[in-house]
Amino acid sequence: MGYALKNRISPEAYLEMEMTSEERHEYVDGEIFAMSGASSPHNLIAGNLYMAFRAHLRGKPCQVFMSDIKLRVEAANCYFYPDLMVTCSEIDRQSRYVMNEPMLVVEILSPSTTLFDYNNKFAAYRQLPSLQEYVLVDAARMGIDCYRRNERDEWILRPYGAEESVVLHSLDLTFPVEAAYLDVDLTA
Repeated sequence: MGYALKNRISPEAYLEMEMTSEERHEYVDGEIFAMSGASSPHNLIAGNLYMAFRAHLRGKPCQVFMSDIKLRVEAANCYFYPDLMVTCSEIDRQSRYVMNEPMLVVEILSPSTTLFDYNNKFAAYRQLPSLQEYVLVDAARMGIDCYRRNERDEWILRPYGAEESVVLHSLDLTFPVEAAYLDVDLTA
């Protein structure tokens, strides 16, 4: 997460600013935060997951989006740019820039965003009635944490490590953890 700008602004002013800004910003209840650039492992992991999700969803009414599409969390008064999200919502199909009803959100962790992604973003994302799974992917070591909403509206953590397969119930998709890390050098 980047730095906060001091003046609080309305969601409408944020959206107007964001349409012409060369940098991306996330919006959290009146504050905007400049987004920092991603590392090559981060980018490769996002690409690997996008390709796996896109191939699996081909021919289905669901869409997968990468980091340049905003996600509105109205209940928390936030706009985020998730690394990946999947939506099957007809409402989202009609929107060009902002999604509202994802069933899956993926964030790829970096040292500067890990705490925010696990705490603040997750607290906001949990307020999305459509969200079934929240996935956090470590860009420094092979590990994927999947938070899954159960029938009692509780979030259950299922961590996955090397040599395991990730099960995403929301997509009816299973893939080896290693598939997310193809061509990623974790020793650097």
